[in-house]
Amino acid sequence: MPSTTLDPIDPVDPLGLESLLTDTERAVRDTVRHYLADKVEPHIAGWFEQGELPTLADLARDFGELGLLGMHLDGYGCAGMSALAYGVACRELEACDSGLRSFVSVQGSLAMFAIHRFGSEEQKDQWLPRMAAGQAIGCFGLTEPDHGSDPSSMRTRARREGGDWILDGRKTWITNGSVAAVAVVWARTDDGIRGFVVPTATPGFCAPEIKHKMSLRASVTSELVLDSVRLPASAALPRAQGVSAPLTCLNEARYGIVWGVTGAARSAWRTAADYAARREQFGKPLAAFQLTQQKLVDMALELHKATMTAMRLADLKDSADGVHPAQISLGKLNNVREALEICRTARTILGANGISLEFPVIRHMNNLESVLTYEGTSEMHTLALGQALTGHTAFR
Repeated sequence: MPSTTLDPIDPVDPLGLESLLTDTERAVRDTVRHYLADKVEPHIAGWFEQGELPTLADLARDFGELGLLGMHLDGYGCAGMSALAYGVACRELEACDSGLRSFVSVQGSLAMFAIHRFGSEEQKDQWLPRMAAGQAIGCFGLTEPDHGSDPSSMRTRARREGGDWILDGRKTWITNGSVAAVAVVWARTDDGIRGFVVPTATPGFCAPEIKHKMSLRASVTSELVLDSVRLPASAALPRAQGVSAPLTCLNEARYGIVWGVTGAARSAWRTAADYAARREQFGKPLAAFQLTQQKLVDMALELHKATMTAMRLADLKDSADGVHPAQISLGKLNNVREALEICRTARTILGANGISLEFPVIRHMNNLESVLTYEGTSEMHTLALGQALTGHTAFR
């Protein structure tokens, strides 16, 4: 007969979701977690406060050695791991800081993925092995000063001149821009939107860094300025035609966000729970008050629903049929929104200490304000889901 005395549940994993991971996926989780705890966590609050990521080149090489860069891609030095393993890695990265997950997402799921999916063999051989090793950093130039949610209206232009391409235009809010060796830039041509592999040392290309951010401060964010940048015909991505190509890349990166934000939420929840257990008011710990328990329970519910959503999307992504973009929109919309609310609730439990960088909560909360917007605002994902559920387009 089963024992009538049950062991207490794990407050961090009450549904035992970690038991669903394979040995390989747990190894990825533990390796990334231990590396960050040793090399990054002691410094990340200071980097955020200073608004810099001074060791990015070293981090890139270390992430390359860990197999994190393009880890879900096959060949060319990439690890070729499962969508779930990649998601678990994103969760651990963002539990430390959203800027780290953003770096890995842009490197692997945007710049590398674009070359891997749409590039020529020459482009793949030239860039992917070095990018996978962290020896070359990449960026992805889609968003423009006047066109974010509507990339089909971009103004960056590529025109033919003899056998070359000439690119003119500006991109903004570009992660990794000023430290990148290569930029995947999307531009309008006479034949529609095309993608180009642009070495950043090309004359006419510059990437001034964007300062005065109050979010993603431990991350490099830049503008891209292209002033008559001359490229050979071979710089164009041969299999990228139309706006669907960059949107395909964005779906890859959005999947990493779905997982990553559960890490920020988990960090905030753990911090709030630990604080509530230690902090005493009116003669007992905050955790003993009903209102605090309701907050902790609601946070745990939403965190675990978000994790289950991410796990389901991982199953779909690795399946023969794949994952639908609207399903990615569902995950991005729900998980970012709930992670941000978890961080905001955790801040209330910490009271005045909630705004101190001695604790990670306000840093996660500020970072998630950017994640809420980039790679599809809540409004755009709502409309994408609305179209999928009703059959009616409401974008215009």
